[in-house]
Amino acid sequence: MEILGTGSNILLIILGFGLLIALHELGHFIAARWAGIRADGFAIGMGPVVASYRGGIGFRFGACDDVVKSRLGRYPIELSDEELAKEGLGETQYSLRLLPIGGYVKMLGQEDGNPNATSEDSRSYSKVSIGKRMVVVSAGVAMNILTAIIMFMIAFMVGVRFESPVVGQVQPGSPATTAIPLVDGVPPGIEPGDRITRVDDSKVLTFSDMMIASAMSVPGKPLQIEVDREGHDAPLIFEVEPTYDEIANLRMIGVAPASSAQLVDDAALKAPLESLVGAGPGSTLPGRTILEAGTSTISTWDDFDVAMIAASGRPVDVVFGPRTDGDVNETVSMQATPVYEQIEYSEIRPDGTGDWEIGLVGLSPLVEITGVVDGSRNTGVFQPGDIVLQVADVAGPRMSEFRAALSGRPGQSIPMLVDRNGTDTQVDARTDASGRLGIAINYAFDDPRIARPFSRAGLEEPSATLVADLQLMPRTRIDSVDGVPVTDWPSFRSALRTATATAAEAGTDATVELAWTLPVIGSTSEQGAITLNSEQVGELHALGWTAPLPGSWFEPLQTTLTANGNPIVAVSMGFRQTWKMVVLTYLTIDRLIGGSVSVKQLHGPVGIVHIGTRVADRGFMYLVFFLAMISVNLAVLNFLPLPIVDGGLFLFLLYEKIFKRPPSIAFQNAATLVGLALIGTLFVVTFYNDMMRLAG
Repeated sequence: MEILGTGSNILLIILGFGLLIALHELGHFIAARWAGIRADGFAIGMGPVVASYRGGIGFRFGACDDVVKSRLGRYPIELSDEELAKEGLGETQYSLRLLPIGGYVKMLGQEDGNPNATSEDSRSYSKVSIGKRMVVVSAGVAMNILTAIIMFMIAFMVGVRFESPVVGQVQPGSPATTAIPLVDGVPPGIEPGDRITRVDDSKVLTFSDMMIASAMSVPGKPLQIEVDREGHDAPLIFEVEPTYDEIANLRMIGVAPASSAQLVDDAALKAPLESLVGAGPGSTLPGRTILEAGTSTISTWDDFDVAMIAASGRPVDVVFGPRTDGDVNETVSMQATPVYEQIEYSEIRPDGTGDWEIGLVGLSPLVEITGVVDGSRNTGVFQPGDIVLQVADVAGPRMSEFRAALSGRPGQSIPMLVDRNGTDTQVDARTDASGRLGIAINYAFDDPRIARPFSRAGLEEPSATLVADLQLMPRTRIDSVDGVPVTDWPSFRSALRTATATAAEAGTDATVELAWTLPVIGSTSEQGAITLNSEQVGELHALGWTAPLPGSWFEPLQTTLTANGNPIVAVSMGFRQTWKMVVLTYLTIDRLIGGSVSVKQLHGPVGIVHIGTRVADRGFMYLVFFLAMISVNLAVLNFLPLPIVDGGLFLFLLYEKIFKRPPSIAFQNAATLVGLALIGTLFVVTFYNDMMRLAG
């Protein structure tokens, strides 16, 4: 399994990150030269010197300072300006270091981690005016801000692709489903297909803008979300308060981005696709884009779903275009058969959060493993087609229970029982640090057995489900409905609809007989009746069809942020994006202190490289955009009022300006130790977070 990505991407991100730090130090260096401070060294990279240049020595492999030391018995920093001039030596060694992770500038009489490193030389750092020292200290931050502006401008001149702010799936029971409309005549809830245009006073251009607004929201203060909805001439405004999602460690409203017509290029999709369309065509579908479905031209997954719904269960000819990587150039034609819609059920968990599933009359299918990611630690543990009968101590887990059992046991070995080709098989799986197995899952629609039934359902006012009185056990097999055999969930739905057809026409209640077999050795078929009221009968018969390939298998719908080649517009967009990132970084710090953003979301250098390698795969301009964001973060974090970073040094200078003397050396030493402890703690926390994300 690839942990960070390709080697070239890793190197690219490390070089880019190092460049940003080197530019930060270049800002200090330029300002020091302007202020008349003697700069003995400017280095790109860290560690041993690979090559260097100093006036009077020239270019050489290794350090020029070593040559001076061997010639004069002293290092250049120990020589006065007059002695340097007499020997024909330049005052600065420019060096390239072995490790491409930043750089530094060495000024006479100034070391960030050593307040005792002072000098009485007239050109030392401590001898120039406080105003000039303030410029020198803040110049690195200014250089990072300028770098960010330029990088954003370059990215916007060409154009950068992001997820479009169009809503796809809305999680049942989430805040989005109960969003309060502030426009008369509009039903509650944000709907699939809504294009989010504004959150509070901020314009939304990408789906990440929406996610950031949710994550940065303040508990107890609802967001006002403006959307464009088909069929409405004016924008609609909803009030919704995000809730904390324990898996994402963020405040969210429960919406996912809309899907495009391009399948995700993921090896885990091969197995479920092959089960739908056959081993030949299915293995080449990941990464392809649907071009046509029947007589309809397809541009998004919603177009595909509409074509499937219109087919009313009849097979549809679907044409997939070539793969985007060019490995397979021919189109692929296949037939796709729509699948039945199911009723969505929800109930309240003990912790007060919602739990939802799809199913019928309060019953939900078991979980099926449809694929295993190549290289996953669970390769060989699972096989496509395995049906989950038990996970840990949870028998017949529903989909949400299965996911909760995994996420609640990160980095652990979990005993599981699966049905493999009709045989109960015990396996031991291991989750990664995020509680994932590296598998693709779906509902086991081809198996008539049930997961743990809902006894009470409904988020607002939970009520007993239709099967509550039957007291069915998880893994019970449904045998028939009113004597009509049931072999899978489509036949279960069909039998229920047949049994209630007369009641549906009359608008009355309906009572049907279910037959089932409990998962106990020697059990025989049992029977019991359930009664559907007229509303439940109508809901059952209102169910239609949907696409056999779910929207989650497709790439998100994309939008491009671009200045269309206009440099003036690019400059404006660059400044706006930089300011936006500055504000966002400070907001993140504020929310971390307030507790609405989890410390688990923090990334260190390893995490930045990990994210960056995936960013690099999205194209060079997105990489430029990503580095611009990192540059802003470096600027903000460096100017925080903390000892050892530039912001702390700036505070010391303010103190010196006000009280006409610098803080005592003892205080500076103590503050430096505190700063080192804070930075060290932050490094340990972020490194731990990064390792936990990468584990497995």
